Amino acid sequence: MSALLHEPVTAQAEMRPEAVAVARGDVRLSYGELEGLSNRLARQLAAAGCGRGERVALYLPKSPLAVAAMLGALKAGAAYVPMDPESPAPRQARVLALADCRVLVAAGPVAPRLREVLAATPPGACPRLAWLDDEHAAPEGPAPAFTLRELGAQPARAPARAGAPSDPALILFTSGSTGLPKGVTLTHANVAHFLGWARAHFGLEAADRVSQHAPLRFDISTFDIYGALWSGAELHLVPPELNLLPHKLAQLMREARLTQWFSVPAVLTLMAKFDVVAPGDFPSLRRVLFAGEVMPTPTLMYWMRRLPHVFFTNLYAPTETTISSSYYDVPRCPAGARAPIPIGRAVPGEELLLLDGELHIAGAGLSPGYWRDPERTAEAFVPRPGRPGERLYRTGDLARVGEDGMLYFLGRADTQVKCRGHRIELGEIEAALNALAALRESAVVAIASSGFEGALLCCAYAPAPAAVVTPQSLRAGLAAVLPGYMLPQRWLRCEALPKNDSGKIDRAALRAAFEGGGEARIEEAA
Repeated sequence: MSALLHEPVTAQAEMRPEAVAVARGDVRLSYGELEGLSNRLARQLAAAGCGRGERVALYLPKSPLAVAAMLGALKAGAAYVPMDPESPAPRQARVLALADCRVLVAAGPVAPRLREVLAATPPGACPRLAWLDDEHAAPEGPAPAFTLRELGAQPARAPARAGAPSDPALILFTSGSTGLPKGVTLTHANVAHFLGWARAHFGLEAADRVSQHAPLRFDISTFDIYGALWSGAELHLVPPELNLLPHKLAQLMREARLTQWFSVPAVLTLMAKFDVVAPGDFPSLRRVLFAGEVMPTPTLMYWMRRLPHVFFTNLYAPTETTISSSYYDVPRCPAGARAPIPIGRAVPGEELLLLDGELHIAGAGLSPGYWRDPERTAEAFVPRPGRPGERLYRTGDLARVGEDGMLYFLGRADTQVKCRGHRIELGEIEAALNALAALRESAVVAIASSGFEGALLCCAYAPAPAAVVTPQSLRAGLAAVLPGYMLPQRWLRCEALPKNDSGKIDRAALRAAFEGGGEARIEEAA
């Protein structure tokens, strides 16, 4: 099978053009419609100068059109860069500047924020705008490079093949410890390797109805999208506004008769907390996959006891190693709430190595590195000892091998945490705090949460002289440059932050204070 991600989708369109490919609510695209729309977009992108080696930014809500835009960019030979219309404009402007995209494809009610993003982007890095929406007005400024009208004039047949398996297919920007997002480059071959294993292992077929829950900028969404479309299955996009409505999520699973659900554990924990799953619920559901953070054992027990007909799998991998490098098919309901859940064994074609307790990964899923950032690439992707020319990715995760031969996650070796399924570098939050004139010094730590969040972000701060500072004012300052999931939930005002013997901030003491190990007064800001 071809390793170019869009080609198996074209094959499905030729075999089953009338079958539903992508759905969100009442909006549906058949495989034939998806093929025609993405072909037209590919041709229009090529006419706008997007070809092999170029990047196309996607600035539109999760929708069938967004999926078509991904395929259109790939068919033009370009890589796509999913962006987050909900994130602050300065952060998105940094992403645009780093990605250096030729065209930005946009649609939906995003014009006000997009106007801010384009205004904050350096002129030399500002892409041409493609506005694919007749219902919402484009942002004020130069006329778009093309619109839906020009798109409709393009032929619906597939353009000439462009690209190679080793070419970048997508660039996913994640939190960076220096305060700048970093772009993880994934190739066609990276994604195709995982899909080849996963489709066979999970038995994906045309009769499947697959959830697409994660934001499009998350790597696990790549498996949802291409795993479903390569198989001729129905891809059901889960509206983001349902994420905090567990009853609505359960209702969607029933009404769509989903056969596969894939999300971060926080979503499953929230649904368990509100007890929205009845015994024997979701009779069409055959498998539940989870990844992105540690699954609380009580949550897994809740789901497995209610859904004995469902197959559960834990998947593990950083974005840098493409969707998943290890898997654990849960054989039975855990015996107790304290039983750890393994991250399992390596996916075929991948290798998991423990070096001084830190997990390193080798194999077909390894990203070429961070987009145009050789220094950080060299820090994270290191030479493999004893094998010249081979690389390892340093995950920063600590792990052990259990008596059962399975790998178990132990925690982080650095300051990267997972909160509500998002990977967060605490250093990026601190970099934003350090830019606030009202603060003399600050530090961010994470503590375990008893809820579904995974980790609670906590900020200790010392105000600058004569500054009037409250947690609410600090959150407001951060909200201008960071997405909501990166805003600390707990705050501790200090005259001076505690220091250790080497003069560095004593983060262990701060964690103890936030966990209730002293008389510190902890504040919360909603």
